[in-house]
Amino acid sequence: MVRPQIPRIIRRFPGAVYYKPRGIPLRMLVEVVLGFDELEALRLADCEGLSHEEVGKRMNVSRSTAGRILESAHRKVADALVMGKALRIEGGLAQPPPGYPMPWPPGPAGPMVPPGGGFGRGRGRGGRRGRGRGRRGPPGT
Repeated sequence: MVRPQIPRIIRRFPGAVYYKPRGIPLRMLVEVVLGFDELEALRLADCEGLSHEEVGKRMNVSRSTAGRILESAHRKVADALVMGKALRIEGGLAQPPPGYPMPWPPGPAGPMVPPGGGFGRGRGRGGRRGRGRGRRGPPGT
């Protein structure tokens, strides 16, 4: 049986949740999805200069988990920048610190879920099928 993941403490959510190369239509781009927990780990480690151990304490995860989250986030951001892909920020396990006001209501299991986010690292709920792959052949095929 798989062990349940512990929600990560997120203190700041981004103002923008989508970044893409300028001048290329979104429908022509491949998306890379960065979770809110990965963005928070990047913020704490790279912007605030905290160690993996300090990042883990702030996010309520172990040092090794914080390191894995950071490694995944660095890989995704580098892939989006170097390969010219769109970067969408959504999903991941996100929970505010106790008593912290949030801009959206709690999710079904308690942790905060941003609009369109969901708990997984996938594409979230809904959305247009085939987004990011461009058209393949004439319409209707």
